[in-house]
Amino acid sequence: MTGGSIWLRAPRAAAGRPPQHTRAEITAAAVAIADRDGLAAVSMRRVAADLGTGAASLYRYLDTREDLLDLMTDATGAGYALPAPSGDWLADLTAVGQQARGIMRRHPWLPALVITRPALGPHGIALLEHVLSVLAGHPATLAAKLEAFAMLNTITAVFVQHELAGGSAAQQRNQAYLQHVLAAGDHPRLAQLLGAAGAGPARPAEAADPYPGILARVLTGLLGPDGTA
Repeated sequence: MTGGSIWLRAPRAAAGRPPQHTRAEITAAAVAIADRDGLAAVSMRRVAADLGTGAASLYRYLDTREDLLDLMTDATGAGYALPAPSGDWLADLTAVGQQARGIMRRHPWLPALVITRPALGPHGIALLEHVLSVLAGHPATLAAKLEAFAMLNTITAVFVQHELAGGSAAQQRNQAYLQHVLAAGDHPRLAQLLGAAGAGPARPAEAADPYPGILARVLTGLLGPDGTA
C-alpha cells in the first residue's frame, strides 16, 4: 500500500534482501542532517550516503521524501515529558507549549513543518492523549479541545520562527521607526491608540518573556476559563 499515513504501511517492503536499517535509524540520520544543514539538505540520496547505502535502498522503507519528513516531525515528539495532570489545565498546557518551544528551537527546521505539514504519528498521538487528559475535567467540547491542541502547536511554531528570525532585535528596529513616524504627527489615530496602550520606549515589564501570556490568551479565548467559550 502506498500513499496515506506512513504509519499505516509496513515498516519495509515485503520482498528483497534482509533489512539493513530501520525506519528509526533512517529518521535519526535525516534529523541529524536537518539539524546540521537545514531541511533543504535532507534528500533520500544524502540520508542514504550518511547511512553508507544507496538511495534506492531507502525506498524499501519509504515511498517518498514526504514520508521521511513526517517521520522526522513525529520523532521530535520523543523529547516531551508528559507528567500526570496537575489539575490546573492552563498551567499544564503552558508547560506543554514551553516544551514544544524548546524542541522547536533545538530543531530549527521543525516549526515550518508543524505549520505546513503537521504529521500525527505515535508521538503526536501520545501528546494529544496527554492534552485531552489535562482537559478531561474541562467542560469545553471535544471540537474546542482539538482546536486548542492545534493552535497550541501552531502558535508555538510561529513564535519560535519569530524568535529564530531575530525576535526582539526586529521588534526594536520596528519600534524605532514607529517612534520616528509618530513624531512627525501625520498619524494621529495611531498615536492615540498607542498612547492609550502605553507604547513608548521599552520598559522593564516588557522585557519579560511574552510567550506564556500570548499562549494563555489564545487558549482561554478558545476554551474559556471555565469552558464557557
